[in-house]
Amino acid sequence: MSNKNEELFDEKGDSANKNQDIQGSNTVKDPDEWTTGDEPMTGAQKSYLKTLSDEAGVEFDENLSKADASKRIDELQHKTGRGLNN
Repeated sequence: MSNKNEELFDEKGDSANKNQDIQGSNTVKDPDEWTTGDEPMTGAQKSYLKTLSDEAGVEFDENLSKADASKRIDELQHKTGRGLNN
């Protein structure tokens, strides 16, 4: 049985359960606060970041940490418009 206070996070750090997100809540952690943020980026992050980098016409850095990859994904999503919910 799951604890109601537990939250699942995807590789970007976004809540995997969007229906329970509350604006201003602490369910979405800043990548700088991730306990595993210094680990190498995940395969999913690497693939998505490569796609975003190609679309934005910028260099892809395959040596980013999980936290840095998440920040770069956010940056490139805003630049390309891909993955944004507007």
